[in-house]
Amino acid sequence: MTSENPQSKKKLGANGKKKFYPFPMGWIYLILLIGILIIYFFPKKSSEAKEITWQEFKQDMLLSHDANKINVINKETVEVYIKEDSLKKEKYKAVAKNAFGTLNKGPHYYFPIGSIETFERHLDETQNQFSEQEKIVVQYTNKEKDWWSNLLGWLIPIALLAFFWFYIMSRASLATGTMGSSMFDFGKSNPKLYEKGKYSPVTFSDVAGYEEAKTEVMEIVEFLKQPGNFTRLGAKIPKGILLIGAPGTGKTLMAKAIAGEAGVPFFSLAGSEFVEMFVGVGASRVRDLFNKAKEKAPSIIFIDEIDTVGRIRGRALSVQANDERESTLNQLLAEMDGFAHNAGVIVLAATNRADILDPALLRPGRFDRHIYLDLPNKTERAAIFKVHMKPLLLDKSVDSEQLAAQTPGFSGADIANVCNEAALIAARKKEQTIGFQDFMDAVDRVIGGLEKKSKVISPSEKKIIAFHEAGHAVVSWMLKYADPLLKVSIIPRGKSLGGAWYLPEERQIVTKAQFFDRLSAALGGRAAEEIVFKEISSGALDDLEKVTKQTYMMVAQLGLSEKIGNVSFYDSTGIYESSLQKPYSEATAQLIDEEVRKLIMQAHDAARNILENNRDKLNALATLLLQKEVVYKNDIEAVLGKRIVKEDVLQTA
Repeated sequence: MTSENPQSKKKLGANGKKKFYPFPMGWIYLILLIGILIIYFFPKKSSEAKEITWQEFKQDMLLSHDANKINVINKETVEVYIKEDSLKKEKYKAVAKNAFGTLNKGPHYYFPIGSIETFERHLDETQNQFSEQEKIVVQYTNKEKDWWSNLLGWLIPIALLAFFWFYIMSRASLATGTMGSSMFDFGKSNPKLYEKGKYSPVTFSDVAGYEEAKTEVMEIVEFLKQPGNFTRLGAKIPKGILLIGAPGTGKTLMAKAIAGEAGVPFFSLAGSEFVEMFVGVGASRVRDLFNKAKEKAPSIIFIDEIDTVGRIRGRALSVQANDERESTLNQLLAEMDGFAHNAGVIVLAATNRADILDPALLRPGRFDRHIYLDLPNKTERAAIFKVHMKPLLLDKSVDSEQLAAQTPGFSGADIANVCNEAALIAARKKEQTIGFQDFMDAVDRVIGGLEKKSKVISPSEKKIIAFHEAGHAVVSWMLKYADPLLKVSIIPRGKSLGGAWYLPEERQIVTKAQFFDRLSAALGGRAAEEIVFKEISSGALDDLEKVTKQTYMMVAQLGLSEKIGNVSFYDSTGIYESSLQKPYSEATAQLIDEEVRKLIMQAHDAARNILENNRDKLNALATLLLQKEVVYKNDIEAVLGKRIVKEDVLQTA
């Protein structure tokens, strides 16, 4: 049996023939550079000679009879040859051998002369005392100048500069994401293109929920496939569609599904790719992108995170903007006005910050249609769970409806993360399938972080944490409008030292009584510390932050304060977001602060009264937490009794 080398298999093409891999240009540049350096710096024969002066030649070589002969080159330079026997002397050690380690036959030394007559006179004066046999023979040679060496002296620096120039340009093209193109193409857009044979594999079947949104975008898909059905009645398809939603709600996934369903060329790029360090690049890329789309019409342009270039101009929020971003936005506005309604080019954009977009971008004729992708409801979450569960090996105990009920407020991205975490947890336990408990552990991991059972907590700190969490549980259990409690834990998870898990109902409207009960439940931990230990700790930091933010929203935005009245300072346009100026006076700000403190104190007093009246239940639940570390709804019900049945807050007048 013969074994096939997997490396050799990779080198074979689809037809079974060996692929040809071109030699990388980087290696060619390197070989050329090394060759030039060798030619330039490799010691030639004449360059091995050492430069001396006439006096050194006279004293060290001429008078000691070590010189064999001298050669006058072009009446400018004298080359000195040393006798082979004399080369053994220590003073000639530096010139005795050449670069290859063999005997250097010369010339060994050289020195320049001013004029040939002066040199000959000095040489005759020195050799007058020599016999005829001791006198050195002088040869005269006329050599042509080494123009090649001189030329290399000019060419090599230029070649080195050219090498580094091409190297820097290639790196610059890589940095701009234009691999294989010229650096001077930075003014051209480089979108991801899905066209015939390379369509997006995502379809509407991969997008669970959002049936209304899919109905709206499906109309666009039908127009691109069969435009005649619309144009024969005089209908004009919207030029632009804006997908608006919180992070993780599936805006980009929806755009990919449109690309997969439409089957037309789909240009996709992010808003940040328009803006570069070069002035005018953004506007140039916008023009180039629309030209490419028009050439392949009918087509779709998708701009993700369009708020990068579409921010409000000339207002407080545009402080962070610059002229380059504004010129890019102006070009985008001009291009969207520049092509006809039936040109077959549709612009699709996504953002989670629609409040900061320029009004000129949102007006009819540009982005005509706004599609809102809110956080999924229970039914939609169940459908999303089913999509992400398809590739998983599930146990029979896993129920998507039950998981959807346990994950209110989760986005599609959160649900995908839960499914992946559940698979990892099951694999870590070496289970054959993924069970319901694995999903519940994954939900806890996504919400609170990884359990840290090894974290060292002193017994006194653990007791404070137990009573703190028991305080939350008792207060929320006794309040009829608080969210239902699922479990309480004092195991450190993420940054928190403990936590209480609730199952909030998906309400569209929240009343003042419901807000107040939420505040009281959040302050139950701080109130429990005051009652039991007569001292408060830093453990309520997260609770106080949430309570403060929620109370300010109640007073300043929702009009749920008696003194402030039916006034809202909520700014849906986001103009005051980056402004130092507040939309109310100093007196109103002081009144808001007073009302916030008043509401928080009332909620705190309500929580404290509940705990004082149920001190025995507080102690019992805290003791149970210290024993088991995690208690569930059944355990809590055994200690606190049946929870008060909640009545409808809103009653018909």
